[in-house]
Amino acid sequence: MERYTIRKIDNLTQVNLRTLIEESQKEGFRFLKRLVHEYENGSNIFDKPGEALYGVFDERGRIIAIGGINKDPYSTEDDIGRLRRFYVAKELRRNGIGRMLVQRIMYHSSIFKVIVLKTDTEQADTFYKSLGFRKKTLYSKSTHYLELG
Repeated sequence: MERYTIRKIDNLTQVNLRTLIEESQKEGFRFLKRLVHEYENGSNIFDKPGEALYGVFDERGRIIAIGGINKDPYSTEDDIGRLRRFYVAKELRRNGIGRMLVQRIMYHSSIFKVIVLKTDTEQADTFYKSLGFRKKTLYSKSTHYLELG
């Protein structure tokens, strides 16, 4: 993992996401394009307490994974965070990069008592369950949740 660096992204407009967006769209995912759109229009810039956006960069400085956490917009409770816009380059999956990124995000988000997410792929379901998430729709518009100690 020494070849990769996780950095908090304070200004998404300074990160070249083109390759990840193109790859994700080929897989049928539109959420990275939505990430950029929401960031540019100011509707989600990961700036509320507990919120953050992180990227994993390779030795050349190219972004190879991204993910963030927001206060859950579908909940009235302030202590529920939502893992969002999580994507790892297809060729680099199953190498611990996603796990490393989720762990950094969860460490940052210590103000949340519960982290929720929504996914509809079997691969992501398996991944999140390996991290301790439970698959159950206890929270609005979510498929998985994790209670933090």
